[in-house]
Amino acid sequence: MNYIGLNGVPVRSSEAVVSVMDHGFMYGIGLFETFRTYEGRPSLLELHLERLREGCLQLGISYQPDIAILRSEIAGLLALNGLRDGYFRLTVSAGEGPLGLTAEDYDQPAVILYVKPLPPVAPTLYIEGKQLWLLETRRNTPETKVRLKSLHFMNNVRARRELSEYERLPENGSFRLPSEGVMLTEDGVLSEGITSNLFFIHEGVLYTPEIETGILPGITRAVVLELAAGLGLTVKEGRYRWESLLRADEVFVTNSIQELIPVTRLIRRHSEEGEQEAAYPACVQVGSGKIGPFTRELLDLYRKKVGANADSDL
Repeated sequence: MNYIGLNGVPVRSSEAVVSVMDHGFMYGIGLFETFRTYEGRPSLLELHLERLREGCLQLGISYQPDIAILRSEIAGLLALNGLRDGYFRLTVSAGEGPLGLTAEDYDQPAVILYVKPLPPVAPTLYIEGKQLWLLETRRNTPETKVRLKSLHFMNNVRARRELSEYERLPENGSFRLPSEGVMLTEDGVLSEGITSNLFFIHEGVLYTPEIETGILPGITRAVVLELAAGLGLTVKEGRYRWESLLRADEVFVTNSIQELIPVTRLIRRHSEEGEQEAAYPACVQVGSGKIGPFTRELLDLYRKKVGANADSDL
């Protein structure tokens, strides 16, 4: 990543600076969005910006992006970095403020647009999928009624460190699948992955944790729910436990970079207090161990809608 955008100006990443008095640095006051491009076109940009605007309003951050200027900045950064497509992170940090908590609005936020190459994807990812580890790290409750994609990401970082510990276990090598971790809420129901929303299908019904579990209302999640309704799938949002996944015919996770990724193996290394270990197998294959038919159809529809029409912002 040679160049990033800082307040609308491309600068070398090694030369970009933000004030130590920025409340994003001091108190985590700020938000971000991640998205990708398809053939140079930012995917679902309007939806990402709407979520960002709403969150900034709640935090008292003055941010009104010009979508045409932002698209031009995205194209410019792709060119400067020699990329055809990229993984983008748009960050709005609160801006400078006094030492100490304040109720004043932030009228000069720092806006940073990062870009890096899209992560390499093994050709088997969308066939053999990922393994999903049940984590001991609990999903914290959001500070607002609906979770914001905020700069204080410690809960997710701690979860990622836990998953990394599992990935280093000797038995993990026998699975040969990339991993994601899923967190439970404090009362023991499924919430979301470290960087993904969670779905599962059982007897033709699509299930996903409800927003009230404290999950991030993902942009890809919303598109999948729309596509599922168009397929005639019954969709249920609610509160579900780990054993619901064990009975599922298909499981998949979603995010804006990797789209829909099948989950073909469920792994649990610990029991909840009072549970009998034997009641929950340590490792369970989902369905045939390959991407399921509903997941495949939803993935195909998602790619047609988002990849082919990214510039229309749906």
